[in-house]
Amino acid sequence: MRYRIDPGTGDKLSVLGFGCMRLPIDFDKAERLIMSAIENGVNYFDTAYVYRNSEAVLGNVLKKNGVREKVFLATKLPYMRCSVHEDFEKFFNIQLERLKTSYIDYYLIHNLSDVALWRSLVDIGITEWIAEKKASGQIKRVGFSFHGSRENFMALVDAYEWDFCQIQYNYTDENYQAGRAGLARAHAKGMPVIVMEPLLGGRLANGLPKKAAAVFKHHNKRRSAASWALRWLWDQPEVTVVLSGMNGADQLKDNLATADAAAPGMLSSEEAALYGPVVEIFKESYRVPCTGCNYCMPCPHGVNIPGCFSAYNVSYSFGLVAGLTMYITGTGANHPRKRYGGYSCRNCGACLKKCPQHIAIPASLSDVTRRLEPFWIRGAIKAVSRLMP
Repeated sequence: MRYRIDPGTGDKLSVLGFGCMRLPIDFDKAERLIMSAIENGVNYFDTAYVYRNSEAVLGNVLKKNGVREKVFLATKLPYMRCSVHEDFEKFFNIQLERLKTSYIDYYLIHNLSDVALWRSLVDIGITEWIAEKKASGQIKRVGFSFHGSRENFMALVDAYEWDFCQIQYNYTDENYQAGRAGLARAHAKGMPVIVMEPLLGGRLANGLPKKAAAVFKHHNKRRSAASWALRWLWDQPEVTVVLSGMNGADQLKDNLATADAAAPGMLSSEEAALYGPVVEIFKESYRVPCTGCNYCMPCPHGVNIPGCFSAYNVSYSFGLVAGLTMYITGTGANHPRKRYGGYSCRNCGACLKKCPQHIAIPASLSDVTRRLEPFWIRGAIKAVSRLMP
């Protein structure tokens, strides 16, 4: 395992961090995965209040195995649920209990997207609360995770004396959201930068179009698509930790092998030149930039929004038949009385304010419906429904 330094503390953070949003539901499997990561040098674990059961599972694993002091814990304040000063303390105490700890190493304001939102928290006393927590040692470092425009990121970086930040960044998102310019700005201010979505919700690992994957395979048959994505990030000295939402031993093994060689400048000029063609191919087929984070769920009308978008993208990257099959089986579009497909969208807009990618979800679901649920599929469903008891 390679490590990079937090300049504010001198702490050595593993270049590979464990993103816990997609932890296995089964506790034993999650425990084996977490402990294997720790035994192989991973020391940065990222979770959040809103991640399904993630804080509790992580906390119980660390306590059961007596390894809390071996890792740096990062979790996030659900600020959208905070309307008064006392809410900060309420949620923080819940998180301490879930994580079975008395302090948080890296505490983030979750999905802070602009200065106006930060100022609304300042108005109810968050800066005083942070100062109290840091003085007591209950919070070591404070930062924010970000999904928004580059301009808003630049303003947020200067709005407070942040200790670190977390951004979405990968070789297809080089100029999206904070982007490379935001990464450079934060690094110049001495802030460790934690990278999330390095594989774009797995799309850069298992969801690459065949033509794009072939570009990499032609150069190196043994190296995985995920390894190519991680190498692009670790090639940049401004990147401190790259979070990977690992939920299987094979994923962990592959990422560890790549992390063992992680170093600035690790890409040859020939390797660096491969990413451009891959991005061009990928963007032709990746029509909706959904990462499968599920923040938009549940839909009040039962639409499986991430499932719809995943099938839609697959229909372009792997062909219409593959996309239709995934759509029909994954969204319940073949069930006449239990519909989760895009056709069930009522354009209520409940999902729009929840999406960190700022996707125009209702409009995009209309595109999904036109491609994957045309009139002849709906006609077939109605015909089948008439035959069912």
